[in-house]
Amino acid sequence: MDLGLENKMALITGGSIGIGFSIAEEFLKEKAGVIICARDVVRINKAVEDLKNKYPSAKVYGTGCDVSKLADIEKLVAYAKSLGGIDFLINNAGTGSAETNLDAPDEKWYHYWDLHVMAAIRLVRLLVPVIRERPGEGVIINTTSICSSQPLYYEPIYNVTKAALNMYSKCLANELIQYNIRVMSVAPGLVLTPDWYKTAGILTEKEGITVQQYFDNIAKDMTPTGRFATPEEVAKFFVFLTSKNATYCLGTNFYVDGGAIKGLH
Repeated sequence: MDLGLENKMALITGGSIGIGFSIAEEFLKEKAGVIICARDVVRINKAVEDLKNKYPSAKVYGTGCDVSKLADIEKLVAYAKSLGGIDFLINNAGTGSAETNLDAPDEKWYHYWDLHVMAAIRLVRLLVPVIRERPGEGVIINTTSICSSQPLYYEPIYNVTKAALNMYSKCLANELIQYNIRVMSVAPGLVLTPDWYKTAGILTEKEGITVQQYFDNIAKDMTPTGRFATPEEVAKFFVFLTSKNATYCLGTNFYVDGGAIKGLH
C-alpha cells in the first residue's frame, strides 16, 4: 500500500528505543524523513547511526531532549525549524510509574504531568505554526495507553496522566482541524519494549520464573490473543494514521491492544 509519505518529515519524541524507534523506522520505509529525540544522548546517537546504516539515503536526524523541560523543548523546536520544519508530530516520550495514591509525593505527580501531558501541550503550542508552514496535511498523534481506560493498580499517576492526554487530544483535534491538522491518540496495550524487559527482570528474580514465562502469564491473563505485540506492529498503525489513507480519522483514541480492553469503548 502506498501511504504517500515520501518527502514528509516526522518528529518523534522518545524515539531512541521501543515503539518510538520502530515508528521512525516505519516512516523511513515509506521514504519520509525523521527527527528523533530522547533524554539519553548516547542512545539517541546510536539510534540515528543504526537507522542511517540501514537506510543510507534517508533523512535521519537526532538530538538529545528531556521533553519534561521547557528549555529543552524550545531547543528541539529550533532544531526542527533549522531542518525545514515537520509535517507530523508523534508525542511518544513517556514511561510507567509505580506508587500508591497515598505515598506518592507532589514532586512525582508533577514530574509525570510534565513528561506525559505538558510535554505534548508545549510541543503542540510551539510546533503547530511550524507544521502550518508546510504544504499539505499535518498530523499529531499522542501515545497514551490502555491504562488510561483500564487502569493498572500499581501506577495511578501513569493512569491519570495518560487519561488526561486522551482528553487533550480530543480537544486539540477539534481546534486544529481548521488548519488542516488532524489529531488523534493511540493507546497501545502489551508491547514488548525495553521497559517491560526491565520490569520482568526484577519480578522474575523474586518469583523464580523465566522472563518468557512472566510474559506468557501476563499475556494469557490480559489478552484474548495471548501474546504481546511487537513495537513494529504498533508502529505500522501510527504511520498509517499519518497517511493519505486515513484522512477521515480525527479526534479518536485508537486501541492497539490485542483485545485487552474488557469493555466496549
